[in-house]
Amino acid sequence: MLPPVNLRPSFNITRSSHVRLTVADLAESRNFYVNVLGLVVSDEDERTCYLRGLAEACHHSLVLQWDEEGAGSCERIGFRVFFDEDLDLAYAWFRERGLPAAWVDAPYQGRTLHVSDPVGTPLELCAHMETRPRLHIDFQLHKGAHAQRLDHYQTFAPDTYELCAFYGELGFRNSEYLAHGDKLLGAFMYRKGTCLDLAIVENTGPALHHFAYTVSESHDIFTACDFAGIQGYGEGVERGPGRHGPGGMLFAYLRDPDGHRVEVFNSHYQTIDTEIEPVRWDAGSLSTNARWGLPALERWYFEASPFVGVEQIPPAEPPNPMSLERFLLEQSPSTR
Repeated sequence: MLPPVNLRPSFNITRSSHVRLTVADLAESRNFYVNVLGLVVSDEDERTCYLRGLAEACHHSLVLQWDEEGAGSCERIGFRVFFDEDLDLAYAWFRERGLPAAWVDAPYQGRTLHVSDPVGTPLELCAHMETRPRLHIDFQLHKGAHAQRLDHYQTFAPDTYELCAFYGELGFRNSEYLAHGDKLLGAFMYRKGTCLDLAIVENTGPALHHFAYTVSESHDIFTACDFAGIQGYGEGVERGPGRHGPGGMLFAYLRDPDGHRVEVFNSHYQTIDTEIEPVRWDAGSLSTNARWGLPALERWYFEASPFVGVEQIPPAEPPNPMSLERFLLEQSPSTR
């Protein structure tokens, strides 16, 4: 059902690190992430804003880049590697497989490598960043939902199995997976020892479905929704609060002013030990909720931020999720 995992990969990716988004109005997007999510501004200029969570010491986990014409896209998703030499090994590994690999200069980061996976997802690898003080106990400075740290991304890919196999070769293990019969539809993969760094779901892609920040308390999830309403983004509370089946965490999904989707959730379990088997979820009986809650709107299953300059490819079979619209239609007396 699942492709093999290389537990001794050629280079050591340690965790999801940072995401770069394009936005139409930098001040408006800054307001959303500071006053709704509660992120902290590390540095900013007239074109770029660097933010981090309250518990993060590294300079940034979210980079907002002003691009009035290309707003609403994702530039790259970032991963950390353990040592600088891992970057050299990664460069050689990608080039040997005919995949893009190029060195770039990135402010506030050490040596930085741009690569792409086989479906074109643009990745950014680095081993070091400048640091700033953690603010997790500076309560007088806290705003919004008190978001603590970036945790994971979910991306779309036209073939989940093939891309799962690629990341498995890089040492990503599966905590849980979504299947229908013998077809792998979703893979929940990790490096850092919790159940998720990268989720891959079969759909038109590559595209960024969402990125997620942890919060310390369950009520902070409601706080995110409350402050979204207070700040004028109430219609962007797209899904939840609810509880996931995969992962089991409480969550809410919000859309920012450019339509990028961000999740706030209350973290998840540990997965370090090698004898732990991945958990299977049956797509035919799952709306991604656990035991209670209505399915998500259809747009939650299909809308995503495109990657800048990357062509998207549809899957061989279009997804057919149990959306809220479909659920209500099937529940109406006229369709029974």
